Amino acid sequence: MDLLPFSAAHATTVATWPVSAAEVAMWCGRLEFPVAGETVAAWQRDADVTARLLVEDERPVAYGELWFDAEEDEVELARIIVAPEARGRGLGRVLVRGLLGEARGSGHPDVFMRVHPDNDRALRCYRGAGFVPVGPELAKAWNAVQPVDYVWLRHQ
Repeated sequence: MDLLPFSAAHATTVATWPVSAAEVAMWCGRLEFPVAGETVAAWQRDADVTARLLVEDERPVAYGELWFDAEEDEVELARIIVAPEARGRGLGRVLVRGLLGEARGSGHPDVFMRVHPDNDRALRCYRGAGFVPVGPELAKAWNAVQPVDYVWLRHQ
């Protein structure tokens, strides 16, 4: 299993992984279903975003991003998804640990994630990878400008 830089050539593949509109909302907060490959490719144009693809036997099986914020001296793990046929095998946790290693290697001391409150499977995965909820006041402040009240997690 390898964690590789994301290539726009895989954008259409990754865009097909959410299997419902509800899953799209939990994955990336968008309302469109299905997600267009161009949407996924466009995410890479932000200089502060680094995307990775978890590959098994030359097949993409999971995708995730690191959002670097030099001003806040932190990294956010985002838009994590596992291919439908690869789910239930612990690959989400493998991906998160790989992303976390890159985030820690960047020198930023804080690593966060936000998770849709209905995404129980993701919450279990991230807690299993060492993430814990931020305090309620911080979560409230961060959620003030969000479309839903996300569960905000910080890596310990």
